[in-house]
Amino acid sequence: MTSVIAYTVLAVYTMALLYITVYCLMQFNLLYHYKKHQREEEQPPSEAEKRSQAYTRQLAVATSHNHKHASTHRLNADVGLLLEEEEEIPAYPFVTVQLPIYNEMYVVERLIDNIAHFDYPHDRFEIHILDDSTDETVEIVRRKVQEYKAKGLLIEQIRREKRQGFKAGALRDGMQYANGEFLAIFDADFLPRPDFLKRTIPFFEDDNVGVVQTRWEHINQDYSLITKLQALQLNVHFTVEQVGRMAGDYMLQFNGTAGVWRRETIDDAGGWEADTLTEDFDLSIRAQLKGWKIKYLEEVGSPAELPAEMNAFKSQQFRWMKGGAETAKKMLPTVWRSPNLSLRQKIHATSHLLASTVFVFVFITGVFSVPLLFSLGELIELGFSKNFFAYFLVGLLSIIAVYYAANVQAPTHNDSFGKALVRFLALFPLFLALSMGLSLHNTVAVVQGYMGKKSPFVRTPKFNIQSIKDNFVKRNYLSKKLSWTTIFEGVLALYFLSAVIGGFLIQNTTFVVFHMMLALGFGTIFFYTVRHLSLR
Repeated sequence: MTSVIAYTVLAVYTMALLYITVYCLMQFNLLYHYKKHQREEEQPPSEAEKRSQAYTRQLAVATSHNHKHASTHRLNADVGLLLEEEEEIPAYPFVTVQLPIYNEMYVVERLIDNIAHFDYPHDRFEIHILDDSTDETVEIVRRKVQEYKAKGLLIEQIRREKRQGFKAGALRDGMQYANGEFLAIFDADFLPRPDFLKRTIPFFEDDNVGVVQTRWEHINQDYSLITKLQALQLNVHFTVEQVGRMAGDYMLQFNGTAGVWRRETIDDAGGWEADTLTEDFDLSIRAQLKGWKIKYLEEVGSPAELPAEMNAFKSQQFRWMKGGAETAKKMLPTVWRSPNLSLRQKIHATSHLLASTVFVFVFITGVFSVPLLFSLGELIELGFSKNFFAYFLVGLLSIIAVYYAANVQAPTHNDSFGKALVRFLALFPLFLALSMGLSLHNTVAVVQGYMGKKSPFVRTPKFNIQSIKDNFVKRNYLSKKLSWTTIFEGVLALYFLSAVIGGFLIQNTTFVVFHMMLALGFGTIFFYTVRHLSLR
């Protein structure tokens, strides 16, 4: 009977570990395409790329001279394009900048100020603040709108009676007021640079491009350990994952902010829908199934504020993980029925849609590793070799390579190679531990998503944290509730700490490092969650 239990535990653990390994290998495939793309970028640009560069250069020149209608002129030789005929600079497309906000008193002013200073003809873009707020934010926005209207800017505060559909609903309802051929979208915590429209709109010259997405930058990356580890993970998505998918001709995603949509694309894809918590991911998939392309610009950064408070970070993770599961449940059948996708594209789309599910298997692996530790002796007597687990190291090595490339080698970093390497070596083990510590919280989110349990869109509060001098103590929007998952995270920290001690007592240290990281991860999550609750 005990041998049956031992083999059952081994089977569950192995299946979970296999899933994680396959996920890591899919990530490594994206790294392959990312590196291949980088090598191709080092080659002389194609004619299409030359035209894109020239187009961007012309638009920049026209903006600096404030021309409404630019005359024809020969393209600059420094772009590398020699044409016998002169090119005419296209007219500036009209753009609607949509700012969906809800109770953002600490950051909404800086957001509006940044958008108002876009280096784009002021008669060719409008700002719509889709304001669902219920607190002082409403009055702050009203004053800023009056201020910029007096300066001649096209800006409006758009209010709804009910916050129906949350962010997706605000974007959907805001469409009726938008006059733009293109819609740029920013969350409240972003600080886009003045040349944002000038650097993104030219890529819509390709009629197949429906979305242009830019890379998130982090204005408070060095504020705390929490923000440093978030940046480490986000850097992977905004380098290896997005570029790798684009280079591999796989499905990408619009990230909800810091991007521009062609209005026709939104309409063609069926519009914004509020039946998932990741309306951006959902619409991205539907648009690409219609044949539209997403252009990702790694070289264009859009600065934003990372959550500096643990409960805010966890609420963001919950929304992303649950929304990812909801979108997978909704869109996977359609993806596999699509006649326009190859098998390779469908496999990668599946991996992309199921990405949040990896936390479920991380949690299962952790929990079952403890009874497996105490069953190894019996399994070895029955002929099992613990060297079997060495095969799964390929997954760990793959994910190390992915994170190394994104955080050390990516061309977007300003740090020297040595400084970036030291930073990576110090943070990556802590990142793995933190990810393990989040596995319970994220598993709950994923399971709820697949079960169809509905929950409100809880936006991530931001507190204008930009430097070490700033703080969020006694601010509004802080969470005040100690959840059962937090209590269980503390219990799990003790569970894995006991496993470490038990491993030494039975003189079996096969899982000692793994259990130490699990104990550290769950303990850290528990500590910061409770500590930040006390700061309200």
